[in-house]
Amino acid sequence: MGITNLGKIIEIKHIQMKDLHKKRIAIDSNNILYQFLARIRQPDGTPLKDSQERITSHLSGLFFRTINLLENSVEPVYVYDGKPTTLKMQVLEVRREKREEAKKEWKSAIERGDLVAARKYAQAALFLTRDMISESKKLLDAMGIPYVQAVSEGESQAAYIASKGDVWASASQDWDSLLFGTPQLIRNLTITGRRKIPGTDRTIEINIEEINLKDALNALSITREQLIDIGLLIGTDFNEGISGIGPKKALKNILDYKNIEGVIKQGKIKIDFPYEEIREIFLNPDVTDDYIIKFKDYDDQNILNLLVDEHSFSESRVNTAIKRLKKVKEKKKQKSLDKWF
Repeated sequence: MGITNLGKIIEIKHIQMKDLHKKRIAIDSNNILYQFLARIRQPDGTPLKDSQERITSHLSGLFFRTINLLENSVEPVYVYDGKPTTLKMQVLEVRREKREEAKKEWKSAIERGDLVAARKYAQAALFLTRDMISESKKLLDAMGIPYVQAVSEGESQAAYIASKGDVWASASQDWDSLLFGTPQLIRNLTITGRRKIPGTDRTIEINIEEINLKDALNALSITREQLIDIGLLIGTDFNEGISGIGPKKALKNILDYKNIEGVIKQGKIKIDFPYEEIREIFLNPDVTDDYIIKFKDYDDQNILNLLVDEHSFSESRVNTAIKRLKKVKEKKKQKSLDKWF
């Protein structure tokens, strides 16, 4: 899931949804769909399902929260993962094994009536399938929302689109986005508000976070290449970090010795992963220019067919949401017409 704690050394700006007014943002689709699967669940951790026992949490989150973004004048452009690199495949296999183990623990917790443990393990057992991804694309098509199919990593493609200026920022929970060079990273875009801390009865306030890459690098007095090396020391989507090295220690090492090669030369660490290859993935990712970002009219019948007829959503609730979508679209059309008068 990328770097988990780079925020300990990177300056973060807390913002509100209104600060993203009229901003076009490339969203790491796989990342956000996992969020929906993890958070939109029953008390025992069971995800939402249709009449045929097919999971629908991802569709519920994508539909209603996309409309919420549109109502706040945010233009979402979803970016989907393509074929993973060989290194990423190895990471994904490890994650698959962990999910299988979590699935067993989840069932065990349900059997003994431990709902807190059940929800925790259920979140760890989630898995995004090809069918889920395909369904989410159908829903976006029906809503008139653009999406881009990446060649490889969705994060790198979103960062590339942002670096070209076709969107203002990329949105993902993964700090790896900064290593891929996104000029502006938005975190917590769809999970703001008070959230319960897993395994406890306490809640915390989650705010939207904005990180400007240029400002972050200047504040740390490092280059993007050095930030990548810091990431490699603490762990990325492609490698485990070095034991005993957190973000602050990694930063000090890179400031003192310039790069990983310098740290190795000083005998400070031993590396058992192909850091040069991973560094190259971040510096020169496999991306494509073959994409078109165009917002279209929604198709209410296709939305109803997919959500209500196919997946047993409440017809009245979906129709209410469609009215919200219609209002947003009409408001945008009116503003476009007003420009000519």
